[in-house]
Amino acid sequence: MALFCTAVTAQAENEDSLKLVELQEVQVTAVRASKKTPMAFTNMNKEELKGVNYGQDVPYLLSLTPSVTTTSDAGNGIGYTSIRVRGTDPTRINITVNGIPMNDAESSGLYWVNMGDFASSVQSMQIQRGAGTSTNGAGAFGATVNMLTENIGTTPFVGLDFSGGSYYSHKETIRFGTGLIKGHWGLQGRLSNIGSKGYLDRASTKLNSYFLQAGWFGDNTVVKFITFNGTEETYHAWNYTSKYEQSLYGRTYNSCGEYWDEQGKRHYYDDQTDNYHQQNYQLIWTQSIGNTLKMNAALHYTRGNGYYNEYKAKRTLFEYDLDNNMTWAKSDLVRKKSMTNDFYGAVASLTFDNKQDLQAVLGGGWNKYDGDHYGLIPWVKQPVDELMPDHRYYDNNTKKTDFNIFGKVTYDLLAGLNAFVDLQYRHVGIKMNGPTDEIDWDRNKRIVYSIKESYDFFNPKFGLNYDITAHHKVYASYAIAHKEPARNNFENNNNAGLEMPKAERLNDLEAGYKYQSERFSAGANLYWMDYKDQFVLTGEIDKIGEAITRNMPDSYRLGLELEAAWKPTDWLRWDINATWSKNRVKDITVNLSDGTVANLGSQPLAFSPDFLLNNILTFNYCGFKASVQSQYISEQYLTNTGMKSYMTLDDNDKPVDVSMMLDGHFTTNLDLSYNFRLPKLGLKDATVGVTLYNLFSAKYDNNGWAAPQFVRQQDGKVIATGWDTNDQYEAGFAPSAPFNLMAHLSVNF
Repeated sequence: MALFCTAVTAQAENEDSLKLVELQEVQVTAVRASKKTPMAFTNMNKEELKGVNYGQDVPYLLSLTPSVTTTSDAGNGIGYTSIRVRGTDPTRINITVNGIPMNDAESSGLYWVNMGDFASSVQSMQIQRGAGTSTNGAGAFGATVNMLTENIGTTPFVGLDFSGGSYYSHKETIRFGTGLIKGHWGLQGRLSNIGSKGYLDRASTKLNSYFLQAGWFGDNTVVKFITFNGTEETYHAWNYTSKYEQSLYGRTYNSCGEYWDEQGKRHYYDDQTDNYHQQNYQLIWTQSIGNTLKMNAALHYTRGNGYYNEYKAKRTLFEYDLDNNMTWAKSDLVRKKSMTNDFYGAVASLTFDNKQDLQAVLGGGWNKYDGDHYGLIPWVKQPVDELMPDHRYYDNNTKKTDFNIFGKVTYDLLAGLNAFVDLQYRHVGIKMNGPTDEIDWDRNKRIVYSIKESYDFFNPKFGLNYDITAHHKVYASYAIAHKEPARNNFENNNNAGLEMPKAERLNDLEAGYKYQSERFSAGANLYWMDYKDQFVLTGEIDKIGEAITRNMPDSYRLGLELEAAWKPTDWLRWDINATWSKNRVKDITVNLSDGTVANLGSQPLAFSPDFLLNNILTFNYCGFKASVQSQYISEQYLTNTGMKSYMTLDDNDKPVDVSMMLDGHFTTNLDLSYNFRLPKLGLKDATVGVTLYNLFSAKYDNNGWAAPQFVRQQDGKVIATGWDTNDQYEAGFAPSAPFNLMAHLSVNF
């Protein structure tokens, strides 16, 4: 038995297996940027993902890439998490798997909790910042993330991954592959379980998922059937808590599910949980036609269904169709909000490459979404005339169709100089019908959706890329992008009595420089993103904890992204990236308490830090690996008013300023591991290690909300205040966990 003090390397593949890999990767060629694309992007390969994938959701695996911030309701990166790029919220980030859209068609976001451990089945990811290249699905207003699922390899394998650590967090994954059977067939899959009690009280997560793909491989053909699913159960942690509540009950206080009995004793509802099942199917055909053409076509279908239970104290029964006589009686009750949906369609692309000076792509897709939302009341504390647990007190439907076609051309004008042109037409149709869960209290009637909107967008992109020498290149691009409103935009505007939301328009100008050598690389990217009617996070949240966005007529994001990597020896590497940005909304207005409107001029955009820094130092020698990962994020405003706090009175009736800021913070992670082989025991390789998160226990908040009222003082100055005396509850925060750890073991046979 021997331990080998050498890095584990894959056996050299022959030409046939390399061609097999190339054919499988055609699935994302049409929507990915290449080295000739004049735009900012970051690639992450399978080994890089494996080195950070110990149980946290995908946003946290990407957290050290340029211009990225992340959020976590539970505080430790497992459960409900999200990613923001350049300050843009998750509903403006396009996400695809194998070129197939994954964003929820209604909300435009992606709920990573429904795709537990998906990173274990990903071959590579690419994050394009800004408008990016044309792709399928929702418009990209901050970034595009496209994922390629694992290639079916030529050799059989079995792998086991285990992680366990703080807050009873754990991850168990079984991976397997048959290799090529009779030279043409292959099967590969994964089964995963992830769980955590979360940093916040009761913020538990249970995730189960699988991934399975079968393929047939010919000389010029690949046909793959892929299915993956996710089931999740998470206890609510979306209320966030005020600093005042945290001072009383601690940083881990979670008010979700809280109620009091007749004796005034506090309780928490056990079943205050979100439950969802998502099932995905993909059928993909890739065909190589001669030496210059490659074709890819795919059919897809996603089925989703789920619900969440919520304890509501002292609610007006009329609101839930439990008081037809309008007596305005109130009672504690449990409401169950449910949804079912179907999403299906087709995408296709044809790629031409003459291997000399011309590459061209023609692609597009058609997708349809059909989703039902309805609410039930399974329990009421006080007697009512009649309780029918299956009665739907609201029931509405959304249908959405999305068609797009795009063409991309990259042409070498001169030696080293190439031009890029990308043109896309996109048509979107949205219908929303049926009773909602909101009451128009002025008329004592339930609000009913009757919305039918359609949008036609033309999204052109142009750019130049110039390889000055083998080591130096410069590029510049200009892109126009549009995006339709999401369901929440219609819902929130409708409930607030506002006009219908408008589509957004983005003008994105980018220019950059890159240097590349064997030991050192560096790059700079300057961006100017000018928006018309951008949907901006207001700082408010709706009654189910989702962030509210509204159209802002004029806003922009200006920034500089820097990246560098230095490898002075084979065993030491230093990576660093930083973003400086200025994010502003012009002529922001607020409604004042006296019924008038005030213009506050140009102010910082909410949730958009001015400075981000990521620093990674990696030591890798003789199987031992140590990686120190540090991150700094500057302060973020919770509103678009430029106000850092609001005024109120404390319990002693003394004036107090309540923060409306996410403070800047610096965190450090340390990853330690050892990789070895035991070939005599059939062990191809094994890795054992531990990751220490937030090594110095920095106390910071990863997300928040604020909803004060605004008043004009006698001197004419507009300030923010609480809605009542001694009101310290108009800003909530999501604390991140202090020092915590995950031990991990991975073995491959």
